[in-house]
Order: sequence, then structure tokens, then C-alpha cells
Amino acid sequence: MSAEKQFQQLLDKADIKINGNRPFDIRVHDERLYARVLREGSLGLGEAYMDGWWNCPQLDEFFTHVLRARLDHDVRGNLGLLTRAAWARLTNPQTPSKSFKVGQHHYDIGNDLYQAMLDKRLTYTCGSWKSAVNLDDAQEAKLDLVCRKIGLKRGDRVLDIGCGWGSFLKFAAERYGASGVGITVSKNQVALGRKLCKGLPVEILLQDYREVREKFDHVISLGMFEHVGYQNYRTYMKVAARCLKDNGLFLLHTIGGNQSVRATDDWIGKYIFPNSMLPSLAQISSSIEEIFVMEDWHNFGSYYDKTLMAWHRNFTTNWHLIKNNYDERFFRMWTYYLLSCAGSFRARRNQLWQIVLSKNGVPGGYTSIR
Repeated sequence: MSAEKQFQQLLDKADIKINGNRPFDIRVHDERLYARVLREGSLGLGEAYMDGWWNCPQLDEFFTHVLRARLDHDVRGNLGLLTRAAWARLTNPQTPSKSFKVGQHHYDIGNDLYQAMLDKRLTYTCGSWKSAVNLDDAQEAKLDLVCRKIGLKRGDRVLDIGCGWGSFLKFAAERYGASGVGITVSKNQVALGRKLCKGLPVEILLQDYREVREKFDHVISLGMFEHVGYQNYRTYMKVAARCLKDNGLFLLHTIGGNQSVRATDDWIGKYIFPNSMLPSLAQISSSIEEIFVMEDWHNFGSYYDKTLMAWHRNFTTNWHLIKNNYDERFFRMWTYYLLSCAGSFRARRNQLWQIVLSKNGVPGGYTSIR
């Protein structure tokens, strides 16, 4: 059987046609695509898109169909994921000395990219679209939701693990009269974040989370846990507990997966988030045993689809403002990243969890806030 026929048989399971007329059908420009994907799996599919070997009018819907049909389980490619998972058992890709790699590779790409793509506060995590009509509103609603979930009040001091450009701490200082310290592994985020938070009781540091030893009224972490690695989950939780006062709350905001893994998708790991992986329910729950009491677990993963599509609209709309700093291959790579992730959340293969944790249990119980 030819590689093209094998490839089409796979796509049939997802109701996708080669050179079909529907928005989620693929248009093949180079017939080497078929053997490449069968041989290399997700890495080959993504690199072939970057090379211009194929296109799709609605890439997000293509991935929604593919992932709902679980085609990623049918094509494992060159065993890259299994190899890296086995290597992760023998090594620790997220040691303190290696933790800055993702900052250099991803978050230091260029502040102009993120200013063109994100909301006005530069919040690079899932927004809350419960009542929001645009990205700015969704991100402010999310930041406010976090403040309300931890019971933030004037005078409180907060640690933000993985603070990005300081959007949460800036919001908490302006709206709630709080102060805090944010840590990140991105030099670009530190430089711009300090400018954005100038004049506020906010400190932003270039630092690995394991180095923090101060005590805070509350600890939050929005979209950083995906870079911790399963071997370090327990250490991470111990650090959060060490930095949290006895009566404080820790809010963990993280993308999660439906199964326990030890490595990430081949293409994502190579081009977008090196040394990353998505935690599972089981991995998180085992990491907090005898350290924290789980007070609340909130899933709003469907909102990440809307957030990613808003980021993509901003990225394409504002591309003309930044394209002199990037090339066409980067444009295709970034498009593939945003829309493939949107499809994954739409297919409900990825989740977004906000978990509220206490050290000793909230007296009388915690009241869930939505």
C-alpha cells in the first residue's frame, strides 16, 4: 500500500480528506508529506507545515478532528516521544541549571511578539470568558478571579512563581493594594516587567523557584507548572509550602492532561516549550500528599480555546508590525503552535485547572468561587 493511501486511511478516521473542499481538509503541496508523517509522527507533520508542504484553511478544526479521533495514538513516528520519556526517567531535564532554557528559547523570543499577540496587560495564560466579550476583559476577569479565590486584601504580600511580565502583581497592587515578588526565568520578561510595574510595591526577579525562601501571605503560580517536570513536582510543592504562611492559600493555575506522561509532544518540545510536560490529575494529587489540603479544583479548559483563538487573531492582525524581526517560517511555526493548541483544547484533550491549596485546611471549610 502506498504511503498516500495509508495516510488517507488514517485521516478517514477523523473525516478529513486530502485535497478536499471543507475548511478542515488538508491541501498537500508536496507528496513527500505522507511518508514523512508515517515515519516521524507529530514532529514530521509540524515540520512539513513549517516547510510549506501542506496547508489547511482552518488548522484549528483540522486538529480538533485529528485529536478527537485520537490519531496521535495511531502514529507514533520515530519513537521520539518514547525515547525522551525513557531519557526523562534517567535524567532530570528541569534541574535549576537547565530551568532557564525555556526562558531563553520561548519567552525571550522578543517582547514585540508578545505585545502584538497578548492583551494589554501581557497575560500569557488562559482568560476567564464567563462574562467577558474580548481578550482584555477575559484576562482581567481571570486576574480578579485569582485574587478573590485567595481572599486577597490590602497589605497582603504575594509570591508569583512564573510571573511573566508581572501582570498579576500589577493588577493585585492596583486593584487590591497588595504587594509582592514575582520570579521568572526570562530576562526579557524581567526587563519589561520592571518597567510596567514601576512605582508599585512589586519586585520582579530572574530566579529559579527553588531559590525562594521568604514567607508570603499567599502564593500563586499561573501557567508555570507546565515547565516543572514530574520529577520535581514534589519539590515544587515543598517550596510553595515553605514560602506560604500557615494561614495562607496557594493557587496553582496549570494546563493539565488526561493521562500521566513523562514528556511532551515531539514538535512542541523541539520548537515551542523545551523540557516541558503537562501534569495529570494523579501526578498533581500525589505531589501534594501530606504537604497541602486540596480546597478547590476548578476546570475551565474550554476557555483556553477562546484565548488561543484571540491570540491568533492578534498575531495575524499585527504581523505587519513585527514581521521585519521574524521570517515566514517563524510565522508558520507560530500559527501552527497557536491553532494546534486551540484544537487540542476544543477536543478536550487538554484541560486548564485552578487548584486552591492550604497548608492545614481552611477552618470551617473553603467556599468555592467561580
